[in-house]
Amino acid sequence: MVDWSTLDDACGSAEHVPGLLDRFEADPSGVWSELMDHLCPQLDTAFTASFAALPRLSEMAAACSTDDQGWVLLAAGAIAACSPSLSEADSPLTVFATSIAVLRDLADRRLSQSAEPEEYVNLLQALLSFEGVEVWDRCLDGLHTGEYEVACPYCGVNVLLVIGQDDGFCTSDEDALNEAQKTPLRPAQTQDLEGLSRRLFTRATADGQASVARGVRYVFGRADCPDCRTDFSVPERVTAGWIP
Repeated sequence: MVDWSTLDDACGSAEHVPGLLDRFEADPSGVWSELMDHLCPQLDTAFTASFAALPRLSEMAAACSTDDQGWVLLAAGAIAACSPSLSEADSPLTVFATSIAVLRDLADRRLSQSAEPEEYVNLLQALLSFEGVEVWDRCLDGLHTGEYEVACPYCGVNVLLVIGQDDGFCTSDEDALNEAQKTPLRPAQTQDLEGLSRRLFTRATADGQASVARGVRYVFGRADCPDCRTDFSVPERVTAGWIP
């Protein structure tokens, strides 16, 4: 049994968390924001009570309806993304390995059933978080928003990377969609994808998520800075923005 009085959430003592989890189980969509405020504020900070909640969330995800399951998986995924690396002996991903394995399998199955790109990308990030994939479990949002902001590694200017329906471009101007000065955003060739990028592209393609698969090629491609015109690697700049 978990002694919640010895654990903390964002507001202090976690004694109230079991009751909060009960309410979340009864109404995942309605209580999701409140749950995240306590267990994973801003979706980037977790506490001892957050990790202790993973077994309960795993049970919920396995038992709830299809409509509710997505909310539970996203809550658990956000918490898992905050876990210390698998290389650390006391990583919650290891401590709660059985529950994490259930969550991973559920997220993997649900991905193929997701029709909306936004839900698909969110679940894809959750899946990566359950697998302990660092950085990319938090920075795939641009695959559905169509935008990334990075810093040029040479001149330091902020560069907006835009993945459009027909092509991609870069700009450092605020009004990127009008008469801004643009330079090319060049997608990686399919045959050049490897490792995680190959996996993401292949998975999205197999799941019928053509726009997501196309976005993967841009996110793992190259760009030219609109100010200094220097070529740089897009994934290197995306990850640089997420590494402390």
